[in-house]
Parts: sequence; structure tokens; C-alpha cells
Amino acid sequence: MSKCHLAQINIAHSRDTRDSETMKGFMDRLDEINSVADRFPGFVWRLQTEEGDATAIQAFDDPLLLVNVSVWDGLDSLKAFVYKSLHVELIQDRDAWFEKVRQPHQALWWVPEGHLPSVEEGREKLEYLQANGPSEVAFTFAKSFGPPV
Repeated sequence: MSKCHLAQINIAHSRDTRDSETMKGFMDRLDEINSVADRFPGFVWRLQTEEGDATAIQAFDDPLLLVNVSVWDGLDSLKAFVYKSLHVELIQDRDAWFEKVRQPHQALWWVPEGHLPSVEEGREKLEYLQANGPSEVAFTFAKSFGPPV
């Protein structure tokens, strides 16, 4: 592989439907957070509808399971967005909107520059991580692997 980018998928099980009062606080902040991501240094791409919303994409049988897929120029830029931007406020308040997921809910993996992963590819990586633990195939922030040589 020549130059690589970092792909990620994360899932969250919402406490109620997207249009419910329970999810209002999250949904009200979504455009703001997506805008921060779109302009964040190292951001490459994110899964979204024509309206700019990934929560409208049903990737799993369970309609309350939300999915996010994105691509970044590397691990440091993704980590900075997740933990050092406004995004961290959503993490701090997540218990108000989301059920605890008992298995890995995020997977990271390297892709060739220019490759935009499908939801199916992300699901496969997440399932691999859940079944096998972190490796060069799919990994986590806590146990990460560098790009292939």
C-alpha cells in the first residue's frame, strides 16, 4: 500500500427514535458537530446522506443502532477530533441518549488513500474486531497499529 488513510466505524444504540424527545439534545447538536468534523485538520470524508446526515442511514436491522463511518489522514487527527474538539461534549452526555454497548463499538483500519469505505466494509471490520480483538485488520484507540508498509 502506498499512502494510507485511517478509516473508522462506530455504532451507538439510541435510547429512542431520532425524532423523539429523548434524542432531541443529540439531534440538535448533530449539524454543529458534523460541521466541526468537516473542517477539522486531517478530516478526509464521512458517510452521509445528501442532507449531510449519517443517522438517517440504517446499516443494521435494529433501527435504533446508529452508524458513523469516516476517513482521516491518520490516528492523531481522529483522536484530536474525538477527544479535543466540541465532539467531547457529546461523549460526556452520551448516557442521556445512548444505551451502553457491551461489545466493541468502534473499529479502526487503514485504507489506501482515495478509498471510501462502504458501510458493509465497516461492519465487517467491526465484526472482525468483536470476534478476534485488535490486530492489523481492525483495531482500537487503546490498541492501535501503524499503517501497512
